[in-house]
Amino acid sequence: MDNPSQSPSVPARMLNEFVYCPRLAYLMWVQKEWAHSAETVDGRHVHRRVDSGKGKLPEPDEGLEALRREARSVELSSDRLGLIAKAAYDPERVQLCAQGLLLAEHGYPCDEGILYFAASRERVKVPFDAELQALTLDSLRQLKALAETKAIPPPLVDSPKCNGCSLAGICLPDEVNLLAAGKGEVRPLSVARTTALPLYVQAHHAKVAKEGDRLAIYVNDTLTTHARIREVSQLVVMGNAYVTTPTLHELMQKGIPITWMSYGGWLRGHTIGAGHNNVELRTAQYRASFDPDVCLALARGWVRAKIRNSRLLLKRNLRDENPSALQELKRLADQAALCKDLPSLLGKEGNAARCYFAAFAGMFRSAEGSDFAFDLEGRNRRPPMDPVNAMLSFGYALLTRECLATLSAVGFDAYRGFYHQPRFGRPSLALDMMEPFRPLIVDSAVLRAINNGEVHIKDFIITPVGTSLTDAGRKKFIAAFERRLADTVRHPLFGYSLEYRRLLELQCRLLARHLLGEIDEYPNFVTR
Repeated sequence: MDNPSQSPSVPARMLNEFVYCPRLAYLMWVQKEWAHSAETVDGRHVHRRVDSGKGKLPEPDEGLEALRREARSVELSSDRLGLIAKAAYDPERVQLCAQGLLLAEHGYPCDEGILYFAASRERVKVPFDAELQALTLDSLRQLKALAETKAIPPPLVDSPKCNGCSLAGICLPDEVNLLAAGKGEVRPLSVARTTALPLYVQAHHAKVAKEGDRLAIYVNDTLTTHARIREVSQLVVMGNAYVTTPTLHELMQKGIPITWMSYGGWLRGHTIGAGHNNVELRTAQYRASFDPDVCLALARGWVRAKIRNSRLLLKRNLRDENPSALQELKRLADQAALCKDLPSLLGKEGNAARCYFAAFAGMFRSAEGSDFAFDLEGRNRRPPMDPVNAMLSFGYALLTRECLATLSAVGFDAYRGFYHQPRFGRPSLALDMMEPFRPLIVDSAVLRAINNGEVHIKDFIITPVGTSLTDAGRKKFIAAFERRLADTVRHPLFGYSLEYRRLLELQCRLLARHLLGEIDEYPNFVTR
């Protein structure tokens, strides 16, 4: 049985990261964060030979000739040093020295090593002198002490090291420094173009099966289409479609979530692999969720941001000026920021929703000459009674799914919220996070679908007991929703532009930085 008081062995690679940037080492080792970049993918390709595990070390007493035998990717550990490493050609002196110390600990004479630089094909000899050994052991002690304190180091300030770091979008060095100190320049996030998108399966009796590196979609045992797994960010299964076991295993291994929804769009569940390993974040989330002051502060920010974004959507899109609605929403937004408890905040939110949706139809273009005119007398749901409400309800379900997947990927428990209190089966934190984005993403997608003529009366099933989208109507609205997520927006605080899909992740990570104590207030997104 493991001794709970004994700290785990430190991977030698973490010494490399710690000397380079203590915060990077903490994120990778303690919080288990990781993200690939072009440089890390290239490095993995360059190191594929040394990681092959070819050969093995001889016994220490077999003589010098035997010790010259080549062995790659040999794992060694030492309880005395508290180190574990794979002896391979890695370009860092401290990491190389740590590997040499481990070899010596196991009886292999080792007083120098060689660094091989793949780009220049150079080999550089590195003697393991007293100074380098002292630096290595001191770095090891500092890293262990850092992990035991459970206090993440502050980000580097305006450091060129951040420019090529694959974890810059997780660490957020410039953003945290700006929010914590109120000053500093924010460099644009280096975000690759989105190439992986959600795959929706909504056909009756559909089956999703893995075939090589692709997902095959069958309907009634007839192959309908393929999708490359590397181009799928999420699998969304609607209705009575099912997924084969090999497919489940493959998607969980690759960290691709599966969302299960009813045929009408209700969220049923969420399947992921082992989940994110950042226990530290979830501990902070749970602790804060039991603090009424924290819950109220976050809830006020979300509601105020939602009302302000709703007002802006009206201001930009109303055909006829409606100053009374805009003035009322501004007043309610200001009052929401001053609410003393959650019940009164719910009241302000409800009043703002009634005011907003009363003016909502004023953003629709004239439908003269068409066979169907959209109208909205007010918000209704469960079930929605008209086409506009049917699209709004379906869109909010899609946004809930997107927020749930993003929160899970960041490391949160999406079912433990602050404003939306915990309820069986409800992703409360996802509902919290999506509040400011309801008008910006869903309501905007609904307006586009109507005003651009993308949806028509034939795309709805209208009955006395409710209204729903047809199969074709759902496909059209899903396309409009995904296009909206792909739109870029300029961040009002940081000045750079990014997709709404990436913005949701950024806001989740900023919430994490707030709950972990790095920034005093959570900065809500309010567009200009």
